[in-house]
Amino acid sequence: MLHGTSNFPEGIIAVRSNAATEAPWSDKLKGRMGSFRIALANLRFPATPAESVTLAEQAIAQASAEHAEIICFPECYVPGYRAMGKAVPPPDPAFLERAWSQIAAAASKANIAVVLGTERVVDNSLIITALVINRDGTIAGFQDKEQLDPSEEATYSFGSGRRVFQTGSVTFGISICHEGWRYPETFRWAARRGAQIVFHPHFHEAESGGYVPSTFADPANTFHEKAILCRAAENTCYVASVNVASAGSPTTSAVVRPDGTLQCYQPYSQEGLLIADLDLALATGLLAARSKSA
Repeated sequence: MLHGTSNFPEGIIAVRSNAATEAPWSDKLKGRMGSFRIALANLRFPATPAESVTLAEQAIAQASAEHAEIICFPECYVPGYRAMGKAVPPPDPAFLERAWSQIAAAASKANIAVVLGTERVVDNSLIITALVINRDGTIAGFQDKEQLDPSEEATYSFGSGRRVFQTGSVTFGISICHEGWRYPETFRWAARRGAQIVFHPHFHEAESGGYVPSTFADPANTFHEKAILCRAAENTCYVASVNVASAGSPTTSAVVRPDGTLQCYQPYSQEGLLIADLDLALATGLLAARSKSA
């Protein structure tokens, strides 16, 4: 289904899709006008906030070496998602500012745009967010998580506001974890405003007694991966969903084409970068534009 190469340091593998999960024309995309290469950072959960920055910097450099133009990280990768059982230190705005600066410098050095799953403190409230960094290291802005899972409400606060971002000629949006699974309108909003890609950073680790899949959108698995296929087909846009790598994970990182078919996915539990070439001519946004609702 997928193959990888282990030519990167620190054991991080670049995984590329092959004919088993790509359309026959995929290899012809490389170097063709309209082709856009992305990287999804399917990395292990960081042991410490400092390690989250180190792993992010390494992944950025490696994605650049693979000629990706943008890399997306999982939800709250820096400093780490505050799940039950995770020993993430209390929120530290000063640490976050330093971390964002370091990662922005890495983006500039690598000449690659970054969608960084992180958190921020706004009016004494902790918000799940994605920080978007331009290829020159400047900050494009944040997409905060507007829709929280009920289990998150004791830890995080609701964000507000949606926006789309630009890197070169490509427009993209972001829908974070629960938003993408349960609130299709977060994808529709971005696609109606020109997004050719919607990134979906999420955090989803194994639960006791949960199903452990080996193939994407397995009928015996939960609805989550099937929802990602629907989000692409509903809006005629690419969807790039990225998770952390962990044993028994019920979801993995994947890229879905604008017709709702699977382009590629990361082998379950395997740490590495998922590299994909997107044919942007397919991302017309047709079905999103035909919607009668805003």
